[in-house]
Amino acid sequence: MRVLVVGSGAREHAILWKLAQSPRNLELFAAPGNAGAAAIATNIPATVTDFDALVAAAREFSIDLTIVGPELPLTLGIVDRFRREGLRIFGPTQAAARIEGSKSFARQIMRDAGAPTPTFAVFDDPDAARAYVHSQGAPIVIKADGLAAGKGVVVAQDIDEALEAVDAAMVGRAFGVSGERIVIEQCLVGQELSVFCFTDGSYVSPLVPACDYKRVFDGDEGPNTGGMGGYSPPPWWNAAMEQQIRETCIEPVIREMALQGSPFTGVLYGGLMLTEGGPFIIEFNARLGDPEAQLILPRMENDLLDVVEATLDGSLPSIDLRWSDRCAAGVVLAPMGYPGSHEAGKRIDGLAEAEQEAAVFHAGTALAKGGGFTTGGSRTMTMVGLGATMAEARARAYAAADKVEFEGKHYRMDIASFAVR
Repeated sequence: MRVLVVGSGAREHAILWKLAQSPRNLELFAAPGNAGAAAIATNIPATVTDFDALVAAAREFSIDLTIVGPELPLTLGIVDRFRREGLRIFGPTQAAARIEGSKSFARQIMRDAGAPTPTFAVFDDPDAARAYVHSQGAPIVIKADGLAAGKGVVVAQDIDEALEAVDAAMVGRAFGVSGERIVIEQCLVGQELSVFCFTDGSYVSPLVPACDYKRVFDGDEGPNTGGMGGYSPPPWWNAAMEQQIRETCIEPVIREMALQGSPFTGVLYGGLMLTEGGPFIIEFNARLGDPEAQLILPRMENDLLDVVEATLDGSLPSIDLRWSDRCAAGVVLAPMGYPGSHEAGKRIDGLAEAEQEAAVFHAGTALAKGGGFTTGGSRTMTMVGLGATMAEARARAYAAADKVEFEGKHYRMDIASFAVR
């Protein structure tokens, strides 16, 4: 069986890594893939938004199943296009992917479903948005309505910061068309948590949790990034919490999506805030997270292909989806200067030694002349340690991170420290 994974990050490398463990003798392809993934898959030079090229590649290589990693092609309708072409593909339709692509749409779905959501208002006019900020006070959350690579959210601690965020999005167009409409929300206080499930549009699989670190520096300082690491499971996770979140946050939304004519099939990713009043939904994403995929896929005891096919076939309830009791901690290595401008092309050493300690998932790497790897754009790779305890998993991740060397290497030193304490 031939499987194509669309995407080029560490998330897609982790998906391919998990698929490669299937006993079903898969032949793996990636578009465009990355330098590390090339060891287990054939890379196809097609960007994630070039649907013509992706369809042509699926036909040329006789692909039996395509799995989509990143959000952008999902929100642009890759699933709809592949289905029209008679090609089997895993992920939500363009209409369903609006749950990530439009924060205002997502909030309305949550409200209609009766799911716990913070107070919010949607604005197309900056003057009205400014007036609302003044009426609500701070702290307050300003969000670009559309996709902004994880950087379109400002948790403003005072009125001036909130007004600056409104102007940056709506007047300065910091996020392009994604910021023409904004959502202004109540600022919740609590512990952040990510949960993931597979769903066929009605049935929701058991949830798997993870916690990530979005800011670039220790102590949650500095600008937001695509994610600097994380861990799974958090120490406070238990069966009662899983049931509460399923019944109040996830299942009502899945039912409402179907009722409104946009049934969601694929992986639903809920970003939650655990408050004194219970769990609230901060946002939904329409795919696996990054770095969360690198944390939870090593904990999956099933064949990923079985789970994906059952989701597509409507037989997901028959799958006994199991998550290992092992702990996973992931540390992201990035070039100095990330998420801003930084130099690429720095030689990477020590990978073989690092792989003795942890799983290594490539993201921004390139093949070096004469062999080996160099740094590319964005985050470089994720080191994922596994262990019977979080302390053991964390130690392995950092041991691997210490063994990798490249000029300007940067990583946070406090990943999973709270979970260990």
